[in-house]
Amino acid sequence: MLLDEILKNKIKVYAFVGPSGTGKSYRAQMVAREKNTHFIIDDGLLIKDNEVIAGKSAKKADTKIQTVKKALFFEEKEKEKIVKAIKKYRPQSILILGTSDGMVEKIAANLGLPEVSEIVYISDVATEQEMKTARRIRKTEGKHVIPVPTFEIKKDFSGYLLDPLQIFKSKGKGKKPYMSEKSIIRPTFSYMGKFTISDNVFRQIVEYLAAKNPAIYKIQKLRVDNYGEGVKIYMEVTIVYGYNVVDGLKAFKEKVVKEIGKLTSMNVEEIEVVARNIFVPQKDSQD
Repeated sequence: MLLDEILKNKIKVYAFVGPSGTGKSYRAQMVAREKNTHFIIDDGLLIKDNEVIAGKSAKKADTKIQTVKKALFFEEKEKEKIVKAIKKYRPQSILILGTSDGMVEKIAANLGLPEVSEIVYISDVATEQEMKTARRIRKTEGKHVIPVPTFEIKKDFSGYLLDPLQIFKSKGKGKKPYMSEKSIIRPTFSYMGKFTISDNVFRQIVEYLAAKNPAIYKIQKLRVDNYGEGVKIYMEVTIVYGYNVVDGLKAFKEKVVKEIGKLTSMNVEEIEVVARNIFVPQKDSQD
C-alpha cells in the first residue's frame, strides 16, 4: 500500500534528528509546533497532536534489533497501518524523528513519503548540558519518552512503568505558552526489566476506595485475577439503604479503574460488582 502521487506531493516532510537518548521525543511537540505540523512519526507511532492514531511503539519490542526494524517500518503490515492513516487524515506536513539523516530518509522512503525537505538537529534546540542529563537518565534509569499523554498508550504498555511528564514552557514575551504531557516508559528490552505487582496491592486499593464510598457498607467477597498485563476484579458487597444501587456501583467501578490505572499503570480489563445485601443504618442488627 503506497500513497498516491497527488497526496504524496501535498505533504511536506520535516525531520528531527539526534543521537538516541538526547531528548528528541521530549522536545518533539515543540519542534512540530515550530514547523506548524500536527503529525509526528516517532518509534513506530503516527501521532496527531496528543493522540496516537496508528502504529505500535517500537519501544515495546523484545530486543534492540526489533526496535530498529519497527521504527523503520520494516514489516509490511506495520507500514500499511501508517500509510492507511496518512491517507485518512491527509496531513499537509509530517515531522519524522530519527537518530540520523539516513534513518529519517529511510522512514520517509519506506512509507512512500516525499524526501525530507528540512532537518532540525537536537543541538539546535537543546544545550549540551540538557543532552548530557537526558543521556544519563536513559543510561542509569532506562527511561524513554513517548510524546503523548500516558492515557494514550496505557493500553499498549500496561504492566510496564509509565509516568506522566507535564511540561509548561514559555516561548518568550508575547508568544503563546507551550504545554503538553508526555509519557515515560521502560522498554521491554531495558535491563531494568518488567515489573510485577502483588495481587494484595490491588486488594488494598479496592478496599480503601470501598471504605471511602458512602454507598458501600462492606465488601463480602473480593477476587483479583492478575494476568500480568491487566487485572480482572470480582466483588460482592453490602450496600447502604437509601443509595441508588445502579448509580452508586457504577461510580465506584469507574473510580476503581481510574485509581488502579493511576497508581499502578495497569489496565483493569474487567470489573464486576454485585450487591448481595442491604445495610439499614437505623437497625445495626440487619445486614
